[in-house]
Amino acid sequence: MAESHIDRPGMHTNYDIVIVGGGMVGAALALALARGQVTQGQPLRILVFEALALPQTATQPLQPSYDARSTALSLGTRHLFEYLGVWPGLAAQASPIGHIEVSDRGHLGTARLDAVKERVPALGYVVENRSLGQALLAPLEHEAVTFCCPAEVVAAQAIPAGMRIEYEYQGESHCCDSRLLVIADGGRSGLREQLQISTVETPYQQCAVVANLSLDRPHNHTAYERFTDTGPMALLPLTHDEQGRARSALVWSVPLEQADELLGAEDAVFMQRLQDSFGYRAGRFVAVGERHGYPLKRVLASEQVRTGLVVLGNAAHALHPVAGQGFNLALRGAMVLAQELLQAQAERRDIGALETLQRFQSQLHWDQTKTIGFSDRVTQLFSSPATTQVFARHLGLLGLELFAPLKHVFAQSAMGLDMPLPAQGRSGSV
Repeated sequence: MAESHIDRPGMHTNYDIVIVGGGMVGAALALALARGQVTQGQPLRILVFEALALPQTATQPLQPSYDARSTALSLGTRHLFEYLGVWPGLAAQASPIGHIEVSDRGHLGTARLDAVKERVPALGYVVENRSLGQALLAPLEHEAVTFCCPAEVVAAQAIPAGMRIEYEYQGESHCCDSRLLVIADGGRSGLREQLQISTVETPYQQCAVVANLSLDRPHNHTAYERFTDTGPMALLPLTHDEQGRARSALVWSVPLEQADELLGAEDAVFMQRLQDSFGYRAGRFVAVGERHGYPLKRVLASEQVRTGLVVLGNAAHALHPVAGQGFNLALRGAMVLAQELLQAQAERRDIGALETLQRFQSQLHWDQTKTIGFSDRVTQLFSSPATTQVFARHLGLLGLELFAPLKHVFAQSAMGLDMPLPAQGRSGSV
């Protein structure tokens, strides 16, 4: 990030929009706001707080949401990235998903989705978070967005003009005011807690074991959703490794009591345990990268908007990764918010007014209800060993495979195309 975009406290104390969190959601919102502004009138003054220093080179570490994990992007998300102008720089690092295979280990019934049959270039894409972070941050060097980092926002309170934000920068305390504060600092948001926004948490009693794997054969752009007696797992196609071997990203949901053992096992032991659980339909696993573990729970914030305040992304809702929809839902939310704020600014309405923010929330209500509910139901259904549940999912997979209209509806939902995209993404070319 260019030095000119690092704010010096004391230069400015008033902003139109302050975004807390420079991760994928916060950066995407900042970019959408900056690129969507009209040329007439005073441009929005946007400040982004990030707790970690932004990298000056591609080799420096990025903040946690840009770590070694990978993210599944829906086709709808590609359209939004095309609008933001980041897709051309990301496409080479994004592995297309041409096929999806959903199965239940040890039971009959497999459902298969195919991009050609759906008449789309890909059902989705898989990209490493580091590449995604670089694609989102690089364009912001050329936009009128100010970054203050590394800085920690410690408190916020409502004032007549919006919100007053207290933060620490270079060992000193500072304040700034903003017409609107957007909290996008992740599922463990300390600022959300400081503002006494409660959450409803549903632990899944599972841990996601995440790693990148090399395979002994081409993955043919196939994504696998495999349900086992210990929990669901996803194997998603990645670009090749440095030795030219096919790679896939693993998300393996296991009981909490098994997680430490798997995370600490020797590579060969880990891959054999995985092979025994997943099977050989993707071939043999020949190498595994660094492993990470993340306890899984559904988290829903009790409030997403107040006057002068929006809670966005994982700070508003954290999903089980089984359906790969968490970031896609959050990005749609960021784009709808940007659309609503830009329209309010163009019409000279208060961007922090409760009426403005409630309009944003109402547009997202059905999308959130559907996506969060689907992820939760699938997790419960495919994690249960009960005979009735096993029978139900067997029939469900069989029906999905045999009934073409149902499969098409399912595919549209997986691609994020089952409801209108925010206006910014509707012109995205396929």
